[in-house]
Amino acid sequence: MRNKRTILALLFIIFYLLFGSSLCALDVGMILDQNADYLDSGSDTTFSYKGLLVPRLSGLLGETGEFYISAGINYQNDPWSFVPELLHTELSWRSKKIELSLGRILYSDPLGFIASGLFDGGRFSFFTEAGTFSAGAWYTGFIYKKRISIDMTRGDSESNNAAFDYDNFIDSYFAPRRAFAALDWEHQGLGERVYARLSLLGQFDFTGTELYSQYLTGKMTVPLKSFALSLGGCFELMEKSGKIDMAFAEELEVSWNTSSQGLSFLARYSSAKSTSMAAFLPVTTNVQGHVYGIKLSGLSIVSLDYVARLHRTFTVALTPSYFIRSDLNNATGKIFMGAEFFGAFYWSPLPDINVNLGGGVFLPSFGNVTPNGKTIWRVDLNLVLSLF
Repeated sequence: MRNKRTILALLFIIFYLLFGSSLCALDVGMILDQNADYLDSGSDTTFSYKGLLVPRLSGLLGETGEFYISAGINYQNDPWSFVPELLHTELSWRSKKIELSLGRILYSDPLGFIASGLFDGGRFSFFTEAGTFSAGAWYTGFIYKKRISIDMTRGDSESNNAAFDYDNFIDSYFAPRRAFAALDWEHQGLGERVYARLSLLGQFDFTGTELYSQYLTGKMTVPLKSFALSLGGCFELMEKSGKIDMAFAEELEVSWNTSSQGLSFLARYSSAKSTSMAAFLPVTTNVQGHVYGIKLSGLSIVSLDYVARLHRTFTVALTPSYFIRSDLNNATGKIFMGAEFFGAFYWSPLPDINVNLGGGVFLPSFGNVTPNGKTIWRVDLNLVLSLF
């Protein structure tokens, strides 16, 4: 009994030393995220149900520090399985001029489709009148593979698609082993009007395939009253087996927004494999389209997104998109892949309740690549509850 009391006393002392000065500032919460998805590919139908239970804890560390800890239990059908994971977990310290963040933290490149998500590592930022300068380094090999999608090689794809198995935890749980470092510069009001961001990112391969890549990325946004114009681009160098290839991607977005509705036009282009260029290859895969779902590599996409807030608790959105192959000189001469139409309803009767219902269709008959291809349908229902 004395040993137990001694251990409890020691634990209390340690906890008090770490968090005692900010116990009153602790914030504890629980989030429940439920998602049901029905997909009809024309030749097969699938129904999937996925859930995520997320307890979280945050608070202050002295006068300049903060901590945030969150974990999750994933569960899904076909077959039923339960998978634990560590989510956003961060220690940070900030002053007027500097900020340091360590842990499993969020990072996104300027364009949002090269390296984006939760990664293990750290980032140091320095605030000046000339903008914010940041340097960071991250590793992917300790993260649950379904949390980030790394699909740079065939081996990455096979690893991602393999079923999780507790008997083979090490080989079936973790994402492909890659690391990357980034130098970033960001300015919120360049010339008192332009938001600009520039990034130099390098990716290092620890999977054994020896694929290395570097990215020089920039994006600027110019607001014009209710309108905004965004331009961005990325130049990529890839090295594999001693061979160096070049690739690039571009983005243009024009948007119009009011207090109750918004309309935006988005165009993206990524290079395809040719005699002078390679197919653009991002570190993480953020699929394009809500129904079709394809990687931005050798692909161009144009879309129009309309959002209207019909009521304080109710919002609707409609997004037509069109997919085009970027290899204009391919042997068939056929580059038009088809059109997608997607709509969604967002209902939030209370701040702690969000219900999202979306559905759409991809029509290959609107193109000439596979004009007789099967129509793809998808319906998705998502419920997010902040329990406390």
